[in-house]
Amino acid sequence: MPSPDSSATLLTSSAFTSASDVGINDITALVLAGGRGARMGGVDKGLQPFRGQPLVQHALVRLAHQDGGPLHGVLVNANRNHELYLAQAKACFGAGKAQVFADRVQDFSGPLAGFEAGLALCSSPLLLTVPCDSPLFPLDLARRLLDALIAAKADVAVAQALEPGPDGHPVLRSQPVFCLMKASLHESLSAFLASGGRKIDAWTAQHRVVHVPFNTADDDPRAFANANTLDELRSLENTRS
Repeated sequence: MPSPDSSATLLTSSAFTSASDVGINDITALVLAGGRGARMGGVDKGLQPFRGQPLVQHALVRLAHQDGGPLHGVLVNANRNHELYLAQAKACFGAGKAQVFADRVQDFSGPLAGFEAGLALCSSPLLLTVPCDSPLFPLDLARRLLDALIAAKADVAVAQALEPGPDGHPVLRSQPVFCLMKASLHESLSAFLASGGRKIDAWTAQHRVVHVPFNTADDDPRAFANANTLDELRSLENTRS
């Protein structure tokens, strides 16, 4: 990944309140592929095939083609098969804009560990996080989260999507692994993890958060669907997008 320059450092450490202060190319993407894949029998989830390509490849391609791009670069959080993930990331973003890393918090396997390590490596003002097991996320994800972050003068923007409620009717629910955050939040997250904190929502609640609904008629209702099991993966694979 490129090393931070003075302008990135300035933006990271200060508030930005308009589109003229920050843009899509000030966003580094982070793909979360560090899980154990326990519900898939312990396989490396990001490398499981989906429509002829590994799941992580779908995430990387969508990130590389975000509206208003290109992004600043991409980070992949993986705790095994680093060379395979790096080859895929380089193919989409180029050798100088791709990096693969493992969790730094060894006693915790979960998305916040990936967030923390990603923030430590992020060389741009903003970090966009996506999981490796949701291959249909929107191509305008970065733009809409960024617009909302700026409009609300927030520190974190979290996507929301419709999901079935208790009565079967769809309700908007947060998708906390799909979020855009200021890179300057690294110290806060490190302290949160050190104190024993583990839940994404509990950490983001310490900051200014804006929730961004993806529920218009043009939004794919399965955009944020994820595959935790092989059966869910096959079901998602047969969904039209």
